[in-house]
Amino acid sequence: MPLIYGGFGLVLLALWIFCLFDVIVAAEEDCRNLPKGLWILIVLFLPEVGSIFWLVAGRPQIVTRPGGLPYKGNTGRFPEYDRPGRFVPSDPDDDEEFLRRCRERAEEQRRAYREQQRQTEKNQDQ
Repeated sequence: MPLIYGGFGLVLLALWIFCLFDVIVAAEEDCRNLPKGLWILIVLFLPEVGSIFWLVAGRPQIVTRPGGLPYKGNTGRFPEYDRPGRFVPSDPDDDEEFLRRCRERAEEQRRAYREQQRQTEKNQDQ
């Protein structure tokens, strides 16, 4: 008989540790019915009853997110599109600075290629 009580005690201890850890890592806004701090106190000072109350009335409900991705706030789109103040590219044809830099880079590449061709011809002649 003591073995059964000991096993039951271990199950209750494991349940208490699980619920205490679960309350601590749960997001404040996801806790139901009571504030997170109060849930921690209930589970900490009323181990058996508090653990069961947490599982029934306080634990965040599992919400399926679109796309099935696990991070919070997933909308199924790329999260960088929702970031406030993000850079929105304009039409490259309207951006004179961008076009000027592209032309300069292209001209530099042409000069470097011509110089490389001259060096190759010079080496072949020798």
